[in-house]
This record gives sequence, C-alpha cells and structure tokens, in this order.
Amino acid sequence: MDVMVIYSSRTGNTKKVATSIFAAIPGESKDMQPIEEYNGKDAETYFIGFWTDQGTCDMRVVDLLSELEGKNVALFGTCGMGANTEYYKSIEQKVKVWLPETCRYFGAYMCQGKMPMQVRQKYEMMEKNGMGEEKIKPLLRNFDEALLHPDSEDLKAAAAFAADIVERIKNDEC
Repeated sequence: MDVMVIYSSRTGNTKKVATSIFAAIPGESKDMQPIEEYNGKDAETYFIGFWTDQGTCDMRVVDLLSELEGKNVALFGTCGMGANTEYYKSIEQKVKVWLPETCRYFGAYMCQGKMPMQVRQKYEMMEKNGMGEEKIKPLLRNFDEALLHPDSEDLKAAAAFAADIVERIKNDEC
C-alpha cells in the first residue's frame, strides 16, 4: 500500500475532508478507513485526519501517530473556530508532537467544521445567565458560520493540499 487516509470524525466533517483528500490521490495503491476500523495495514504515506477537541486531536489519533515510524505523514483536521490561522497552527503544533522523529512530516490542512447543536445551546444558556454580550455574540456568529462548513471551497483546498504533498513525495521534496 502506498497511501493510507485514516480519519477520526465525530460529526462527519473530517470524513468529508478525508473523502476529498482520498479522491485527489492518484493511482490504485491507496486506501481510506475511519480510525476505529483501521487494522494496522502498512503504507509508505499517511494522511491522518482528526476533529479538534479542546485545541488538539482525540487519543485514538495520538496513539496512531505515535506508532508511525519512518513514514511520510500529513495531517488534516476540522474545528469549530473558523478563519483563524493562528489557532489552526497551534492545533497543528499540539498534534504533530506525537509523531516519531523518524517520520517525514509534510504539514497540515485545517478548516472549519460544523459543531453539535449542544454547543449553541451552551452559548445561549451563557447569554441567558448574563455572560457579557460582547463575548457571546461572536461565539454565536461563529457557530452559525460553522454550520456551512466544510464547504466546497474547503474541500477543494483539502484536495489541492493532498495533490501537492503527493507531488512533493514523488519529487523527494520534504
């Protein structure tokens, strides 16, 4: 197997991105699996996807990343906060730290994803309980914007990210 796309998806957002990445990878020697079905099948290159929980990935992804010795690895993820490059970079830093030093790391693609309705209900409750409007209104706006993601532009960007990495690996560029 040349390429494995493995993802952890709680709400379906990361699965959509994984599907877009998988479609952008040329050739037949590739596979895609949700992390809970991953059977340890070996590959040269891994695209590992995750949903963001408190600024990092879930433990299943940590465990998988820690086991990848000497592989080409790229990350992709979704999170509720949108259009925040600095936050995306901090997530990437917290996740890539789990990769063994023997891996060749090719970067990360992050995009916004819709959040569970309970998050909006929590924000509304905070607003009702008197938490400052200046803090809650931006959270509610972000939640509503996130409902539209990942959108077609996010998925195109994910595909371009994957195609670029495959080309870099082919040309032996790190």
